[in-house]
Amino acid sequence: MIALRIRHRTTYAYRRPVSLGPHRLMLRPRENRELRLISSEIKVTPAGDLTWAHDVFGNAVATVAFSAMTDVLTIEAAAEIELHASAWPVFDIAASAIVYPFRYSDDEWTDLGATTVQQYADPDGRLRRWARDFVAGDRTDTLSLLKDLSAGVSHWIGYQSRDEEGAQSPTQTLARGWGSCRDFAVLFAEAARSLGFGARIISGYLFNPGGGLAGTSSAGSTHAWTEIYVPGAGWISFDPTNRGVGGFNLIPVGVARDIRQIMPVVGSFVGDTDSFQAMSVEVVVTADASANLADERT
Repeated sequence: MIALRIRHRTTYAYRRPVSLGPHRLMLRPRENRELRLISSEIKVTPAGDLTWAHDVFGNAVATVAFSAMTDVLTIEAAAEIELHASAWPVFDIAASAIVYPFRYSDDEWTDLGATTVQQYADPDGRLRRWARDFVAGDRTDTLSLLKDLSAGVSHWIGYQSRDEEGAQSPTQTLARGWGSCRDFAVLFAEAARSLGFGARIISGYLFNPGGGLAGTSSAGSTHAWTEIYVPGAGWISFDPTNRGVGGFNLIPVGVARDIRQIMPVVGSFVGDTDSFQAMSVEVVVTADASANLADERT
């Protein structure tokens, strides 16, 4: 177990006061068997009316309605969590799915639904051909295939951070040969879907105390990765940006079929066309030394 503190600040600056439309915030870490949420708080300046709901994927979503005009909007999220994921996970894959290709059960296929369907056009089949090259033969070890496919993304694609919102299409990423963690996650998910797997995109935070992982130069950052559904083992996390398997350093916030559904902050403003000036994002993920020391002593 490792105890972590997360601080995430997003600031929007405007050249003159504007009216803010409702803002949708997805900043609360998603609790699961491997992640325990100790505390979570969101603060916005100027103040607004904040309400909570769960979306169709079970993500906690806050909506803020503002009444005052402002030339600066600051959104601050703070959370304390405990991570219990193993750095070397063992996956208990069902016997029926150990070898690829396999068939999901009728119930699994129905419930996986749109997560098995490619979300981006692949008119000439380039993505599918690229993915098929990782299939070793008529009978391939399923987990090895997924690991090779994930590692293949970072082998073929160079990492490059992007300030633009959204993700490139998989064919764009393959053609350009570079992308951000969002692009890596989308490419891997779409490649896995082309092979018949159920896949979903995860947004959240990367804990990187050594500073050696792609996607951040500090101990933490926002991050995106992918989960693949494998019978028996369930949803398995793959971080194609860093060739990681399992969630020992990954802190999920949003889970969805498409990355556009899990943007941390979405909102609007009413003002002159040149009102928007700048946006900045600061994320700090640190280990809680006192909590981790206490855990070691028990």
